[in-house]
Parts: sequence; C-alpha cells; structure tokens
Amino acid sequence: MKITPSQLNKFTMIKLPSAWLCGVRVVKIDDKNCVTSVKHRWINQNPFNSIFWAVQGMAAELSTGAIVIGKIREEKKKISMLVANNKASFTKKAKGKITFICEDGHLIDQAIEKTMATGEGQTFWMKSIGKDEMGDIVSTFHFEWTVKVKPG
Repeated sequence: MKITPSQLNKFTMIKLPSAWLCGVRVVKIDDKNCVTSVKHRWINQNPFNSIFWAVQGMAAELSTGAIVIGKIREEKKKISMLVANNKASFTKKAKGKITFICEDGHLIDQAIEKTMATGEGQTFWMKSIGKDEMGDIVSTFHFEWTVKVKPG
C-alpha cells in the first residue's frame, strides 16, 4: 500500500476539515490495518466532559475508510466508495487520547475484485475499536462500505 499517514492527514485537512479541526489523525496504515487517534479537547467535547460520539465516529470511520482508499488507489479503475450503514456501541467515557484500530483490510480485496468482474456494487462490514490510554475499550463502530466500479 503506497498511501501514508501524512498523505491521509493532508487529505483530511482539505476534504474533511471538521475531522481535522477536531484532531482526528491517521497514525499508521498498511494494507490490513489502520490506526487513527483523537485527543479530548475543548473543540471535540460533549457536555459530559468527554469526546463527542460523532468525533469518535469520524476517527473510527477514517480508520476503516483509509484502508479502502488505499486499496482503491492500487487499482487502475475508478471505483466509488460510500458508507451505507453504521452501528456503534459505547462502553466508557472517551477521555484523554483515544486510538481507533481497524484490522479488516482483508475484507476489501474480495469486494473490489468482484465489483471489477461484475460491475455490480459490493458491500462489506468493517469494525473499528476505540481504546483509551489505559487500553480500555470506549467504543466500537461497525461500518458497511459499498464499492462499485464507475462507468466509463
């Protein structure tokens, strides 16, 4: 995978400014895993003095979507990507630095291969787990991604 955290963080600043302003950053990425982080700050807090659920969602989504972006860039065809559904559960207040880890890169290859072969859209679910600095899980997000070869 030829995409780097630096490239993704620049992309976030330009294309996803709300995530960037809230402090969401890509820490590490390869073809199987992506790690993002966000630190509790005034701009991303909720009234309960923890990270707002939507900010956690941005960091979690980026940890899944960044791998999809990287896999699509490897192909020589134009492929669209979109989140169709998501689910989340919250188990602890998100305080301090939260790290989101997605280890589902292996799920993307088959969907891209199938959409290129058939031209039909494909869906797959990816999971991102958010942990605090003590290693406790604060939230778990599931995203259903769709990929489809663009016509032309």
